[in-house]
Amino acid sequence: MAKNIPELYGSLVFNDKIMRDKLPKDIYKALKKTIENNTHLELDVANSVAVAMKEWAVENGATHYTHWFQPMTGYTAEKHDSFVTPVGDGQIIMDFSGKELVKGEPDASSFPSGGLRATFEARGYTAWDPTSPAFVKDGTLYIPTAFCSYSGEALDKKTPLLRSMEALNKEATKMLHLLGRTDVTNVSTTVGPEQEYFLVDKELYKQRKDLIFTGRTLLGAMPPKGQEMEDHYFGALKPRVSAFMHDLDEELWKLGIPAKTKHNEVAPGQHELAPVFDTTNVAVDHNQLTMEVMKKVADKHGLACLLHEKPFDGINGSGKHNNWSMSTNTGLNLLEPGKTPADNISFLVFLMAVIKAVDDYADLMRISVASAGNDHRLGANEAPPAIVSIFLGEELNAIIEAIEKDELFNQQDRVRMETGATVLPHFFKDTTDRNRTSPFAFTGNKFEFRMLGSEVSVAGPNIVLNTAVAEALSQFYEELKDANTDDMKDAVHQLVKRAIAKHKKVIFNGNGYTDEWVEEAERRGLYNLKSTPEALPHFVDDKNIELFTKHGVFTETEIRSRYEIFVENYCKIIHIEAKTLQSMLNHDVLPAIYSYEDELSNTIQFKRDAAGIESKAGKTELAFMSEAYDKIYELLGKLKDDTTSAEALTEEDVYKASFYYHDVILAEMDEIRKIADEVEDKLPAHLLPYPTYEDLLFYA
Repeated sequence: MAKNIPELYGSLVFNDKIMRDKLPKDIYKALKKTIENNTHLELDVANSVAVAMKEWAVENGATHYTHWFQPMTGYTAEKHDSFVTPVGDGQIIMDFSGKELVKGEPDASSFPSGGLRATFEARGYTAWDPTSPAFVKDGTLYIPTAFCSYSGEALDKKTPLLRSMEALNKEATKMLHLLGRTDVTNVSTTVGPEQEYFLVDKELYKQRKDLIFTGRTLLGAMPPKGQEMEDHYFGALKPRVSAFMHDLDEELWKLGIPAKTKHNEVAPGQHELAPVFDTTNVAVDHNQLTMEVMKKVADKHGLACLLHEKPFDGINGSGKHNNWSMSTNTGLNLLEPGKTPADNISFLVFLMAVIKAVDDYADLMRISVASAGNDHRLGANEAPPAIVSIFLGEELNAIIEAIEKDELFNQQDRVRMETGATVLPHFFKDTTDRNRTSPFAFTGNKFEFRMLGSEVSVAGPNIVLNTAVAEALSQFYEELKDANTDDMKDAVHQLVKRAIAKHKKVIFNGNGYTDEWVEEAERRGLYNLKSTPEALPHFVDDKNIELFTKHGVFTETEIRSRYEIFVENYCKIIHIEAKTLQSMLNHDVLPAIYSYEDELSNTIQFKRDAAGIESKAGKTELAFMSEAYDKIYELLGKLKDDTTSAEALTEEDVYKASFYYHDVILAEMDEIRKIADEVEDKLPAHLLPYPTYEDLLFYA
């Protein structure tokens, strides 16, 4: 580990300190104005920034630059160009212009568009996002950019995220001015995404087709021990894992990513990294970069980093908690209750706006985390249920109940925790609590959205949150704008009272894992969208189209194109999984069973010939293997036929195909797995066709 962490931190980032040192004062001020006030950047400013950025990048070993963007694949994309410019006589200079900084022209034909562009309209544009700092990685200057089509529609996740941040800024600033905080000129959302992941030995990983092609194990019997002893969570780090984490921290710190917390998670082989919060746009970029760096650092340590939401059946999957809040340019956290939250009218307004937003757009919240992988995780005793609800904690719940009933809220003294050991220091109970079963929980001065899967881009959930809260604030503004300043506190309490009566159905402080809650949620009229095919059609509901178009976050065309991309992506993922399973059965499982049958037959025959012994156990085992072979072979044939049918249905009606993949293909895969896993438990070690769960989870 490097000794001077402050010097290391951000050393590969073109950050504010570097800009202040490298840029002329007037250029620096113009760029800061663009970053802080979302104003247009002039070309002469861009030219000056480009020269300074290139010189700094070359000093740090860069020979190329790339416009780094986030297409609708869920991953990042980059095309590298060198700074080399020939000047004649075989000479070159290292050159980089403002035009090259602010705009790129990648071929857009091979990125998902959902019908936004025809193949012949292949050109796309990348545009520099100056609010997210450039950085150097692997000898290349990375410039965070937005990505749009030839006709201007957003083809990425960054553009609508920036639009949603502007929408919330507009509505939140208006509201704060109405409440008397006229010194506020900007409100930004902040995010700290906790990242869970698995580490497995790289050589073992390379022997598993399912991990390579799908990110999850499609077959695999549970080992004698899983996570039931609860000894891995927060346990001592294994030396190999600790070395990986040390290097990961160092690489992330160089890139200005504020990696803060690291620990073992619940499942064997599972771990977590949590950063300090940052502005949402930067936090999204940082999380995408974190996932890339995790895989690269793992590779150097002979490990493979698994980011799938459910890489192993029977143990916990991996999530990504999205810690979300709102802050003003004056340093105020709008979700900070303060010492007297019942009298803090700005806090009450913004708290109630979040509650209203989640209730009104719970379907969008669910859709924002919907994926084929996350379907395996949501609702299990490791992640929140698919029902979106809010947990507030004791104090806030008491406050809103008092407001609803027009009662005086009695501020309770903090409860001191008594441990019974005199030597231990006193501390106070956290009134927000931490209900781990809640999808959306208040945790002190922020909300923690816990439904995200580990592999998802956090852009989608935050686009929904920002836009939905902006809409709630817009409606609240209309209700409050005619109130007199002297009567504002009472007007706010009346607004909150009305909003509580309408939206309290989304508040639930109990155990989200119980059947009783599922029944209660249905009585309350809450969504329970258990699978991705069930959830996705709500994306194009009229109320959701109206929300996004009203606030300029998506056009209707962009909404419908994303819907198509989401559905197509779901079908493609299950299709790849089905084809991968077929390959593993044909090339690994069935040959292994056949070989074991042959060994058993020879052993039975040898005993009979040599000693006249009839091996009852051998015959029973042989019968089991023979029956398993026939069942798997039969089910494999059906899976092949139905996968072909699903592929044809996708061409006709991708929406029907998504349900077919979910209801038919996944069910058949599960049926095959049950038999194959029973076989795996009985196969001798030398015939096991791939590394087992025991190998993968306990020997990293």
